[in-house]
Amino acid sequence: MANLVKFVQVEYKKIDIDDLLVFKKIVGQSFVFTDEQKIQEYSRDETEDLFYPPEVVVIPEKTSQISKLLNYCNKKNITITPCGARTGLSGGSLPINGGVSLSMERFNSIIEIDERNLQATVEPGVINQIFREKVEEKNLFYPPDPASKGSCQLGGNLAENAGGPKALKYGVTKDYVLNLEVVLPTGEVIWTGANVLKNSTGYNLTQLMIGSEGTLGVITKIVFKLIPLPTKDITMLVPFNSVEKACEAVSAVFRFGITPSALEFIERDAIDWTLKYSDIEIKMSDSVQAHLLVEVDGDDIDLLYKDCEKITEIMQKFDCGEILLADSQRQKEQLWRLRRSISEAVKSNSVYKEEDTVVPRAELAKLLMGVKKIGKKYGFRSVCYGHAGDGNLHVNIIKGEMSDNDWNNKMPRGIREIFKLTKILGGTISGEHGIGLVQKGYLDIVFSDKNLELQRGIKNLFDPNHILNPGKIF
Repeated sequence: MANLVKFVQVEYKKIDIDDLLVFKKIVGQSFVFTDEQKIQEYSRDETEDLFYPPEVVVIPEKTSQISKLLNYCNKKNITITPCGARTGLSGGSLPINGGVSLSMERFNSIIEIDERNLQATVEPGVINQIFREKVEEKNLFYPPDPASKGSCQLGGNLAENAGGPKALKYGVTKDYVLNLEVVLPTGEVIWTGANVLKNSTGYNLTQLMIGSEGTLGVITKIVFKLIPLPTKDITMLVPFNSVEKACEAVSAVFRFGITPSALEFIERDAIDWTLKYSDIEIKMSDSVQAHLLVEVDGDDIDLLYKDCEKITEIMQKFDCGEILLADSQRQKEQLWRLRRSISEAVKSNSVYKEEDTVVPRAELAKLLMGVKKIGKKYGFRSVCYGHAGDGNLHVNIIKGEMSDNDWNNKMPRGIREIFKLTKILGGTISGEHGIGLVQKGYLDIVFSDKNLELQRGIKNLFDPNHILNPGKIF
């Protein structure tokens, strides 16, 4: 088994004119790109300022084309990195070894929405929001709604097991995937499961693929489970003069027996920066230090108002300020636009690094206070927000006035301490952004050597020549 658990240094082949001719024969001359503009475009995602140019961008549209591409690249030791809309925050789709950037953007068909079985079969290049809107037209619901839902693709959502605010009540991407068509790194095409709600037939390859960040295979078709669409919702914005009290209130809501459809934490700095960055208008007193954005949904508006009354009672026990109940669809949309704009607002203010910590929700206050304490120790500020209801805190570390030397040397030590704290609190180092390129150096904090050995063995089994998205996770 020794050959299955150790990674070896692979000398990858540089792409030459003969390789390009093969690629053009497989997908067509119009969908193989080596021009500078296209190469630049596919050299970045939304992870900080990282830049890794591929040697060529290839854009297939059929499973058979991907099969031929992978088979060829595997035989020639050419790296191939799948990518979608490149909205990721962990560098997962960056072609760090050059090679082929395999764009899935032409796999953009909603093949079928099966209303009888509450299922949908789609291709991975479909935009999350477009898919959600199409099923909602049939009074069905696909809940996962990451902040980039208007641009991110479903294949990327599967690669990172994306969540979003609605994950609190409805679950994350993996909870809605029944079956996958996958092209393996050696070119074979498999279906991972069956289009059924229960399946205990063999190992669960479907769930193994979800969250594997494009390192085990290329997903070409997805069969999703759908649920009935909730018809009513109410949104509340709750201010607090203490971030600790805001965090403590989160756990209390669930102990009282209420499960909101979303419960988001937003620190004061995050709101201030976002208001400067956007045209959103919200009035806050100087004493407010944090907000909770709460949504309840269902089909009976009277029951939802009763839930809001109970939530208000709970929040008041934690010294909240005057609660804003959104009184129009426009106001609801404005509040959610505020929440979804935070990442871009932070990015526009300073060089930053975003971490995706997650702990049991009752430990959220300890995590937040620990992050601030660690920041003081190492000399950086942080702006925090996230999915408080499921303990998922996004920690934006701000360079600000830090010297380049401190940013490059002290900041990574601070991140390691933050991650150690999440582990101590029963959490882990990524809730929904994945490990990719930027977090792989911290996996030793949360996994034992044996655990890492098993995971590397899985990678070696699927991809013995390490041509598919190499250098990610491990």
